[in-house]
Amino acid sequence: MGIVKEFKEFAVKGNMMDMAVGIIIGAAFGKIVSSLVNDIIMPPLGKLLGNVNFTDLYYAMDGKVYESLAKAKEAGAPVFAYGNFIQTVIDFLIIAFVIFMIIKGMNSLKKKKEEAPAAPPAPTKEETLLTEIRDILKNK
Repeated sequence: MGIVKEFKEFAVKGNMMDMAVGIIIGAAFGKIVSSLVNDIIMPPLGKLLGNVNFTDLYYAMDGKVYESLAKAKEAGAPVFAYGNFIQTVIDFLIIAFVIFMIIKGMNSLKKKKEEAPAAPPAPTKEETLLTEIRDILKNK
C-alpha cells in the first residue's frame, strides 16, 4: 500500500504533470521544426544547390540505378539514404539552437532576479517593541 500512496503523491504533486506537458509540447515543437526545415529551409537550399531534394539523395548498394528512392525501396534494393540523414541533422541543429536560446533567456532572467536587491529584513520583536516605546515617549 505504501508504494501506491507514494506514487499517487508523486503523480499529483505536479512533477509528472509538468513532465507530461513538456513531452507533449516537445512533440508539437518537433513537428513545427520538421515543417520549418522541410517546407521553408530545404527548398531554397536545394534550389541553390541545383534543384536538389535532400530527402531523395541516396545510394543504391546493389549497384543499379533507380528513378527515385521510393522506386529503389519498392524494388527491395538496399539503400544508403544519406539525404534523410542530412535532413535530420538540420532538424537537430535548429532544435538545439532554439533550446540554447530559450535556456540563455531563462538564465539571463535568473541573473536579473539574483541581482535585484534583497528586501531589508523585517525588524525583530525587540526592535518593534523599542520603536513602539519610542513613539509613546515622543507623544507625551
